[in-house]
Amino acid sequence: MKKVLVAFSGGLDTSFCVKYLANEGYEVYTAVANTGGFSADELKTIEEKSQRLGAKKHITLDITQEYYQKSVKYMIFGNVLRNGTYPISVSSERIFQAIAIIECAKKIGVDCVAHGSTGAGNDQVRFDLTFDVLAPEIEVLTPTRDMVLTREYEIDYLKKNNYEADFKKMEYSINKGLWGTSIGGKETLKSNQTLPSAAYPSQVRKTQGERISIEFEQGELASVNGTKYADKVAAINAIEAIGGAYGIGRDMHIGDTIIGIKGRVGFEAAAPLLIINAHKMLEKHTLTKWQQYWKEQLGTWYGMFLHEAQYLDPVMRNIEEFLQTSQANVSGTVHIDLRPQSYTLVGVESPYDLMNSGFGEYGEVNRAWTADDVKGFTKIFGNPIKIYHSVQKKAN
Repeated sequence: MKKVLVAFSGGLDTSFCVKYLANEGYEVYTAVANTGGFSADELKTIEEKSQRLGAKKHITLDITQEYYQKSVKYMIFGNVLRNGTYPISVSSERIFQAIAIIECAKKIGVDCVAHGSTGAGNDQVRFDLTFDVLAPEIEVLTPTRDMVLTREYEIDYLKKNNYEADFKKMEYSINKGLWGTSIGGKETLKSNQTLPSAAYPSQVRKTQGERISIEFEQGELASVNGTKYADKVAAINAIEAIGGAYGIGRDMHIGDTIIGIKGRVGFEAAAPLLIINAHKMLEKHTLTKWQQYWKEQLGTWYGMFLHEAQYLDPVMRNIEEFLQTSQANVSGTVHIDLRPQSYTLVGVESPYDLMNSGFGEYGEVNRAWTADDVKGFTKIFGNPIKIYHSVQKKAN
């Protein structure tokens, strides 16, 4: 009897995988890799589902802190927003879930590992690639993808095998994690529609505006509204609780998938958007022009590689090192005014603020140079353009 570890979320596809593989004679183990999206009650329910489906053992892997330290931290440093919009919520989590699952598989000593991805999305590549790189000796099983199954077939199969659950077809597929929640289905499948407010898991609960203050120390979260946080995950959750009550962070991402087609997904990510935009504003005050420029280039590449399952490529460690060193002076507090479904970045306070009035105040007064200095600078600065136009005039 071969042993198989199923990456198990408790949803329809992974539930089918467990029951199907057990019926095919495999000794089935299940594991859920939590990246901050499941509550204690939800994790308990997932374990109960695994037992009812016939798994020999279920394992809960809490990798939230690892996910922050090895991914979220650098996405903040790099101000990563795919296509300037999406904070790479689910796509970044999948890599770390895959790593945790395959490491667990090696410890258990299984012959196979299985996931419930279909053939139409990015996750199949993320799981397959990670499994193959880290454990090429372990066979990968994907019944849902290989058998090209419909949702109705899976439901009927489970019912015939005496497994009862609420598998009513939902209009939307929702994936929640530390770095945001994705919403797919219905309107996301059309180019000319957007998600209605009711489709988002978090609804507007506050209408009276308020100000939130986020402090960073060398680019990392340090405090929220004056409360210090040694645990950065707790700080993210605190910001999410405040911003989510206003329905902040809702948007639609349209982009290129790994498999070559265009895809749309709705998302809500109050904490990621507030944190990234606050961090970016602080960097505008504390970094030089060229630090900002090259950070933007590498941050974009880092986000693209992360989204496209390239986390294990060593170039990612090189980019992370650059991002880490760029944060030496990114310390200070950013104030943000919150309103229902919108916010305003008010300003920053930082000992490293390069908008230093000792050198001048833009549009008002100059203290570090004279009028003659500017006249001479402008003359030299304009030389290349002046030469070009002079040559063009003579040539014509």
